[in-house]
Amino acid sequence: MNAMTNRQLGALAGAGSAALLAAALTFQWLGYAPCELCILQRWPHLAAAILGAAIAVFGWQRWLAALGLLAALLATAFAIYHTGVELKFWAGPQHCSGGVGNLATMSTQDLMTTLQNAPVVRCDEVSWSLLGISMAGWNALCSALLSLIWLLATIGRRKA
Repeated sequence: MNAMTNRQLGALAGAGSAALLAAALTFQWLGYAPCELCILQRWPHLAAAILGAAIAVFGWQRWLAALGLLAALLATAFAIYHTGVELKFWAGPQHCSGGVGNLATMSTQDLMTTLQNAPVVRCDEVSWSLLGISMAGWNALCSALLSLIWLLATIGRRKA
């Protein structure tokens, strides 16, 4: 069996990011509103999907694959961070994780304004999970796998 070419690996990794984006949008369509960190995780996948498409259409270039690798690593890092917030390993953004600042120093008006502007979906709550792993956790696992594929596309020797 022939090994995949760099071009095929880049296209595969880009398609993987596109599939993760499609899954996220499907969950959103099904009524699972994304939090701020969920949205943040989508941007690197969008970049990776575009880079994968560029490699598929125009051919492999090491710099395109390296950018795809960087995008996948960013998606992995954001997903790990979000998973840690959900598991209470560390605090998430205060405005996304239920924090409202120092209540002792806030006026009633400031508190009401803060509460009215707070996002509806919290970053530190799991809205869906499979096998005990949240969407952010699955994104971290899938993004890490895509990072490996991008790495192979970047360092590979078969350029066709």
